[in-house]
Amino acid sequence: MKNGMTIDPSSRILITGGTGLVGRALSSTLAAEGFCNITSVGSRDCDLRDSVAVSRLMAEVAPEYLFHLAARVHGIGGNMRYKSDILVDNVLINTNVIEHSRRSGVKKIVAMGSGCVYPELKGQQELFEDQVWSGPPHASEDSYAHSKRLMLAQLSAAKEQYNLSSAFVISGNLYGPHDSFNVDEGHVIPSLVAKFFQAAQGGHSVKVWGSGVAIRDFTFSDDTATALVAILRHLEGAVNMGSGMRHPIRDIVETLQDITGVPVEWDSSKPDGQLVRFYNLDKLRSVDYQPKMKLRDGIRSTYKWYAANSSIARR
Repeated sequence: MKNGMTIDPSSRILITGGTGLVGRALSSTLAAEGFCNITSVGSRDCDLRDSVAVSRLMAEVAPEYLFHLAARVHGIGGNMRYKSDILVDNVLINTNVIEHSRRSGVKKIVAMGSGCVYPELKGQQELFEDQVWSGPPHASEDSYAHSKRLMLAQLSAAKEQYNLSSAFVISGNLYGPHDSFNVDEGHVIPSLVAKFFQAAQGGHSVKVWGSGVAIRDFTFSDDTATALVAILRHLEGAVNMGSGMRHPIRDIVETLQDITGVPVEWDSSKPDGQLVRFYNLDKLRSVDYQPKMKLRDGIRSTYKWYAANSSIARR
């Protein structure tokens, strides 16, 4: 699997979601690897729900390679609260981006999926790429999951009909600087970072959803970017992406307690979500990908960044 495609450093590369957590890290990683023709767009640059706007974007950039990272993203709270909006917005975004990039002659698409596309398979510790369609997604995130599943189906159809090369990246939980630090509707690490920062500033305790026993794979943004570039060069189809380091939510909370000294109240009336979600990483590891950031170090780095940028951080 190491012998992948050779990509000219001057190739035109487009990143959607380029101003977000992974997009910023990816731009830096590509530049460090010698790529010199990178266009990153965020929601202020182009409304990807608008087919005409996306068509215009593709005509202007004429990308040869596309990293599609853009999405309407929430944590478990937002995913449960805005089910219809999440489904509609993400289906529009994904459909427009993939179809118009295909029409514009893109050579390969690397699209960001999500681990929530997997069904909850009772008694199974690891999830493999061929199990995406083995059952319905977990009810807590089913709308977001269905929009990502449809994108996978669209990529597969474009491969069959037009021989469009693509990879669908099934990611674990991602975190790092430049994330969206929404206390009520964000993903687990950024929302907890913001909660603990606010509590430290205000001198009060933090309430945490659930019991802390849910186990996830957490990957730092820089490691995610490195994986995406390796996937562009070497891999096709659905690809599990993660750090391979599995932690209960409680580990994050305890690290933030160590940083801030803030006391914690667990709210067991709130859901934990899917309790166990592991990914088999054999496909990604076949290209010698190795993450560098340990969870505790990554959380400390993220908290330090947020503490210095809380007034301008996305929420």
